[in-house]
Amino acid sequence: MRLTTRNPTFLRAGALAGALVLAGCTAGGSGGDTSEDGKVALTFLTFETPNLDAEYWDAAIERASAEVPGVTVKKLVSPSADRTGYAKQLDSTGQFPDMMIGLNPAGFAEAGKLAEWSDAELANYAQPEANTYDGKVYQLPYSTQATLVYYNKEAFARAGVDAPPRTYGELLDAAADLRAEGINPFVVGGGGKDTWADMFPLICTVATDIYKQTPDWLSQRNEGKVKFTDPAFVSAAQKVADLADEGYIDRAGLSRTYADTEQAFRDGKGAMYPMGTWFSASADTKKPGFETGVFAWPTDDGSAALPGVTGGGMSVSSQAADVELAKKWARAFMEDEKNLDAAVEADGLIIDIKGYSPPPGMGPVYRATVDAYEEALDADGVVNSFSQETGDGSLPPGLADKAAAGVQKLLSGSMTAEEFGEYMDSQWDKATR
Repeated sequence: MRLTTRNPTFLRAGALAGALVLAGCTAGGSGGDTSEDGKVALTFLTFETPNLDAEYWDAAIERASAEVPGVTVKKLVSPSADRTGYAKQLDSTGQFPDMMIGLNPAGFAEAGKLAEWSDAELANYAQPEANTYDGKVYQLPYSTQATLVYYNKEAFARAGVDAPPRTYGELLDAAADLRAEGINPFVVGGGGKDTWADMFPLICTVATDIYKQTPDWLSQRNEGKVKFTDPAFVSAAQKVADLADEGYIDRAGLSRTYADTEQAFRDGKGAMYPMGTWFSASADTKKPGFETGVFAWPTDDGSAALPGVTGGGMSVSSQAADVELAKKWARAFMEDEKNLDAAVEADGLIIDIKGYSPPPGMGPVYRATVDAYEEALDADGVVNSFSQETGDGSLPPGLADKAAAGVQKLLSGSMTAEEFGEYMDSQWDKATR
């Protein structure tokens, strides 16, 4: 395996937040079936995106299966962005998958439905305790993703913005200059089933205004010490609402799906695109008609507060047909170098496995993305990513989807920041009864 000069070293709790426009599925689940050739039949729940399509998954499954004799793997594809919800649906009908990637373990872990990963099984991972539940790990923490702002350098130049903003005030100044030049400052979508895609401005403001100062804020919320109606959260939400109120976020674009939102940025319909680091792979593979830059959403004082998550790997059902064989296959999938290379090239991942480095020849947007992440890392400025947390101190199951639905109303102007805080407290109470 190629040696790397460094490994990511920050807490992540989340699933692959990757861009999810997901394909249809064939239902199935645990059951301990044996195929005609005597192999153990296991089910694997995954997802498909424009970056991680069926061909990508099929090739990765084939490579892992070649390393683990005695297993036949049936691929299940989530029909929507909510693959955790789909896993719950399968579980309710006795079809809980044997292996799952990018699942939010919350709820499943506490209910004893997932197999624990041992210290020995986590030995290859740079941050083995990135998302623990009461000290136990139920998801292989194999990669890092973060939220950054990708921007159109030509649009910035036309508006006279000479450099990426380093403070929030400079970000607002840049937005005003772009608007004055007739350029839409921010591209934000989240229509249809892709409401999750509207979360990125709020993910950033919660990182800069709350998690930077109070990393355990959600744990405190769970203990009743803070609420979403407190000034800190309302202020973070107000910043997002203000961007839309000022016309810096085009409300007409909020109905776009994730794929259409990305295409709108590619088509020059906005200068800045707050999005997960997976966009870097897309920008390098299918280059827009302009040079793409990247910067971290800035804090008020210019200090670093980059929202990021580390995890996203395999979970295994505690009731799998053969738990040890399923875990062996899951590790083979996660730790195969060709699989890792393919994930980096297709989805812009920062791999969190010891001894790994990206394939040579990765493009300029990916390299700039890694540089931005490492700059924040060096400044001790990588924080958790609101709505993408897993492990202790995360949102209750299902609340991330409720938050995204609320952000749609916040951005559209039909809900104030104060009302959004009240809505989140109400949804929290419902989720934790």
